[in-house]
Amino acid sequence: MQILATSGGFQPDGRWGARVGPIIRHAIELAGSPAQPRVCVLATAVGDDPASYARMYAAFARDTPQVRPTHLTLFPMPNVADVRAHLLASDVIWVGGGSVANLLAVWRAHGLDEIMREAWEAGIVLGGVSAGSLCWHSGGTTDSFGPDLRPVTNGLGLLPHSNTPHYDSEAGRRPLYQRLVAEGTLAPGWATDDGVGLHFRGTELVGVVSDRPDAAAWRLERGADGQAVETRVEATRLD
Repeated sequence: MQILATSGGFQPDGRWGARVGPIIRHAIELAGSPAQPRVCVLATAVGDDPASYARMYAAFARDTPQVRPTHLTLFPMPNVADVRAHLLASDVIWVGGGSVANLLAVWRAHGLDEIMREAWEAGIVLGGVSAGSLCWHSGGTTDSFGPDLRPVTNGLGLLPHSNTPHYDSEAGRRPLYQRLVAEGTLAPGWATDDGVGLHFRGTELVGVVSDRPDAAAWRLERGADGQAVETRVEATRLD
């Protein structure tokens, strides 16, 4: 039962559009590095934008030809006859960023909330970036509802913590997250700077990794005085 919840993943590439970053390679390693790892990508949070899948397939073909990539679309209908069987055949399920509020609504309409729990309990590595990090938690901060960040409190709850991505690159994230944890709107949890991933076994954090220097994770709790307490957690740099 493993989750890699991140603010990183595929990395931009000026020539090719995207490349497979160290964090996705790490997710494959967590799956035991099978000879031909099966990685299923979901871009539900951007409405299954075809360009996202095209970049993904091109990146895997160029950078990690041993990977057997697949994808699952839900717009306008599922692209496979049996969504459950398709997901459970994976070694890694990777979820892209975008609107976590829309992702959660669509997943629940198609029963993916239950399927993802089954996949997690079956030992499939679940991972993702931004919305694909928030979704596994109880809640967090999101721009799903407009440019002003707001709380989301109906995550899948596989991890009983709150979560906030992009902690160092979006100025509004830190003060809002601190306030929401301090007032009890969000449970204590974890934030990630860009390029940082949180590795959970079960519901316990067992590692923090990063694909760039000087980036960290942050533990947020409510102190005895009712104020947020923030603790920096150093990350292990991935090659």
